Amino acid sequence: MEKAINRQQILLQHLNPSLSSSSSSEQNYSPALSASACLAGDSAAYQRTNLFGDDVVIVAAYRTALCKSKRGGFKDTYPDDLLAPVLRALIEKTNLNPSEVGDIVVGTVLAPGSQRASECRMAAFYAGFPETVPVRTVNRQCSSGLQAVADVAAAIKAGFYDIGIGAGLESMTTNPMAWDGSVNPRVKQMEQAQNCLLPMGVTSENVAHRFGVTRQEQDQAAVESHRKAAAATASGKFKDEIIPVNTKIVDPKTGDEKPVTVSVDDGIRPTASVSDLAKLKPVFKKDGTTTAGNSSQVSDGAGAVLLMKRSVAMQKGLPILGVFRTFSAVGVDPAIMGIGPAVAIPAAVKAAGLKLDDIDLFEINEAFASQFVYCRKKLELDPVKINVNGGAMAIGHPLGATGARCVATLLHEMKRRGKDCRFGVISMCIGTGMGAAAVFERGDCTDELCNARKIETNNLLSKDSR
Repeated sequence: MEKAINRQQILLQHLNPSLSSSSSSEQNYSPALSASACLAGDSAAYQRTNLFGDDVVIVAAYRTALCKSKRGGFKDTYPDDLLAPVLRALIEKTNLNPSEVGDIVVGTVLAPGSQRASECRMAAFYAGFPETVPVRTVNRQCSSGLQAVADVAAAIKAGFYDIGIGAGLESMTTNPMAWDGSVNPRVKQMEQAQNCLLPMGVTSENVAHRFGVTRQEQDQAAVESHRKAAAATASGKFKDEIIPVNTKIVDPKTGDEKPVTVSVDDGIRPTASVSDLAKLKPVFKKDGTTTAGNSSQVSDGAGAVLLMKRSVAMQKGLPILGVFRTFSAVGVDPAIMGIGPAVAIPAAVKAAGLKLDDIDLFEINEAFASQFVYCRKKLELDPVKINVNGGAMAIGHPLGATGARCVATLLHEMKRRGKDCRFGVISMCIGTGMGAAAVFERGDCTDELCNARKIETNNLLSKDSR
């Protein structure tokens, strides 16, 4: 900074016509225009929020196929054998030296904490990472995979390391949803605390009842999800993001093992229809509207996202798939936890300096059709921008992995769409009453001025010259 000011002093001396060349005049020089630090404040047309090279970017994002819990392609696959292939793919497909990774953060929900942490560490070793690369887990319920990505982005931004991996893992076959131990009786003294224990399906019924989301609307949303997911699968769209997993299927009757390679989501029903879904009975309330057909599928799967500073990616010559812009987590009423995205999305978009109309694609987790339809209507989003390749009602919702899966799906779709798709949002509701959302920018549409914020005034003069 001192050198910059000195340069300005020299320049101003040349520009001042009344300046004497004597040494005494130089010593007593006090020009009308004083040197000021060349910071892009109100003296420039743009104000930067961060340096271009310090952007946190995504250079690779992959997932496994998502399979039906207890009866799908991963029913006999250990959780660490789900995570290892996507971690390995990140380093194999980018030729990254695995020892350069500063941390691996894995979102995961249902497994006991210390056991799952050990399984994730084991998976990193299977994938080829050295013992010097640390691993940890994070749990914010259904947003855990996205939270892992956000945590890594924040750590890179803070300068803790330059390269990190945000991942997600869930085997709902191995770890079904259940409460371990007794419940504190104190919970009965506070309604909000008690509502944290509501079954998720009951909160779905609450959203449908309170906000008037009909059974017809919910079933139609489910059919659309399956239709779009089936079309994406048939056209090969998911091949860019899915890493095939070599595993086994065990015959429950004979115990015979059959080697298989799983590379396709197995819960998608291309022939789903509103008339068929209308035949299903409500699950959580006798006269309710939430059924197995208009809820997310219970699934097994994993995903992983490789993040780094833009300057590092450029030095390595790696293609930039996307730019991590903002993340927001919010709290809402636990009894209607499904409304979370309707609160989180505006918060994240505003933090990015954008408006909802600026967003070209949305990946909103379809935990239940009731909350998905509510959020879409509440935010007045264009349906053609949302879950263009289907969502959790068709593809599945392995709780801890969903956020990472959505990052892979969103960024690969944005890449396919090119210049017509610049900004994308991922969001989901969270059990016990929260919502999370993140904003991403397509990787190849930024330059050094895209981080700049335009100054509202047209007066571009330095305040020193006013």
